Amino acid sequence: MTKTDTRFWQPQFEITHREDGTILMRQRDPLPDSLPVVADYLDHWADKTPSTTWIARRDNGGDWRKISYAQARDMAQRLGAALLARGLGPDRPLLILSENSLEHALLAMGCIYVGIPFAAVSPAYSLVSKDHAKLRDIAALLRPGAVFADNAAAFTPALHAIAAPEQRVISLGDGEDDFAALLKTPATGAKQARAALRPDGVVKYLFTSGSTGSPKAVINTNRMMCAMGAMISDCYRFLRDTPPVVLDWAPWNHTAAGNKVFMLVLAHGGTYYIDDGRPVPGKFDETLRNLREIACTWYFNVPVGYDMLVDALEQDHTLAATFFSRLGMLFYAGAGMAQHTWDRLSALGRQVTGQEVLLATGLGATETAPFALACTEVQSRAGNIGVPARGLELKLVPTGNKLEARLRGPTIMPGYLGDTQKTAEVFDEEGFYCLGDALRPADPEDLGKGFYFDGRVAENFKLSTGTWVAVGSMRAGLVDAMGGLIRDAVIVGENQSELGALLLLSERAKEMPPEQRAAALQDALNAAAKAATGSASRVMRARVLDQTPSFDKGEVTEKGSLNQRALRANNADLIAELYKDTLRTGAFRAKLTRAQSV
Repeated sequence: MTKTDTRFWQPQFEITHREDGTILMRQRDPLPDSLPVVADYLDHWADKTPSTTWIARRDNGGDWRKISYAQARDMAQRLGAALLARGLGPDRPLLILSENSLEHALLAMGCIYVGIPFAAVSPAYSLVSKDHAKLRDIAALLRPGAVFADNAAAFTPALHAIAAPEQRVISLGDGEDDFAALLKTPATGAKQARAALRPDGVVKYLFTSGSTGSPKAVINTNRMMCAMGAMISDCYRFLRDTPPVVLDWAPWNHTAAGNKVFMLVLAHGGTYYIDDGRPVPGKFDETLRNLREIACTWYFNVPVGYDMLVDALEQDHTLAATFFSRLGMLFYAGAGMAQHTWDRLSALGRQVTGQEVLLATGLGATETAPFALACTEVQSRAGNIGVPARGLELKLVPTGNKLEARLRGPTIMPGYLGDTQKTAEVFDEEGFYCLGDALRPADPEDLGKGFYFDGRVAENFKLSTGTWVAVGSMRAGLVDAMGGLIRDAVIVGENQSELGALLLLSERAKEMPPEQRAAALQDALNAAAKAATGSASRVMRARVLDQTPSFDKGEVTEKGSLNQRALRANNADLIAELYKDTLRTGAFRAKLTRAQSV
């Protein structure tokens, strides 16, 4: 891919260096115009390409059930009218407990069309949590006018936990509030509400993971989402020429799929295939089945999903040919990608297509809609998160030995619902949203080359030597260096002289005989320590974390990522044992020569 590749943006920047070391960076060209409200996009494509499939999902018989743009608008009008008639409105939102489905998508679009805010929350709050504490906090904050639970029986404990007399439960069962009954409502009641929509109107509330307390409700407006659609269209320009086709499993309660992928499809008149597969053993076969039928133009997965996908692509040439046949780019997020996976995917792309296929990531947050930084240049290594989108201003503030990232622009949230104090805490005196992430320039002499994630400012800590440890990049590096033996790690060692780690084994490692596994872990730890460049990047002590991280204890977020701080706090005794002179069984000490340890 060259600088003249018109499939992607070619940004030019204005960069200001302040005396205190702060850097301001933005694209010179302004953000292109967008339609004012999200419902405008549905109307546009329902008029222009009414028969094009907007969304599809396999039914129980395995066939794709498809909803066209024209059908989606008609259903959205009817559902919106039905919800208005049941007392929902700007102050009485719809709470969605269920995972991705056609009914979920259509109810959300119905809300969007008539100005009813909605909130899709992680099904884990209902189906995994034992105490439903976070779900109760969410319901108390939102005061929903209705709750959607596609399978009311499965959600019964959660519904009881948040029950209130004025709330209705919408399900796929029988009754006046079942989904089919709502669809029979005349659409006339939706038209007046549709005419009243405004850019600053609330579309939805997306909840942060709540790993350190009750989840915060991020306000998402029409202006935010439409501006993000314009940013995506500017960045990935090939989407304008060919309506995107995506197959995606990621949950809509998370901003990556619920906002970015949603708007990527809707803004360009594309098609969204719901993938009922997951990147976990026993469910990934469904993803592969779908990919044998659906040739995506834009594809997303988390790194562990790509680990599984690359194995399948290398073994099945027909699958690989279909997968790359229309592909414009691959995108990953959620965690750092192992370099060996990156290399294999890149090689496969070249082998099948005869050219480089962009494999990229970016950086954003629930509070940024989330599209913020994106990389569109082919890289030789994983991790470059790119540069700020048009319309956004990036501010890099020296914090310790790091550069803390802050953002200002039309896609930044107006605040957290019902929490003015938290809202004030995350904005600085110039109105920049403080991401809490540190960034490292790929080339300090040319910031246009992009940035690398340099850890969460709040997660980082110091060794007893005073050296800062960038936990995020350190964790990603260790997972990569351990060669597939671990799926994640908790980095420890605050106020100690050397780093340690609590290791979460991969499925491959779990299947090994114990003695073989111990030897492999010891060898990998030795090699990783030998390759490290200093004390802040060299793990010298490690042990396997036998206990599964707890969702209710805040040790794992609803996105599946580890909360490093919570795990360090909750395993303080285990960490203390790790730093004793005599290691217990199951722990490892890196073995280095004196020369290697310097």
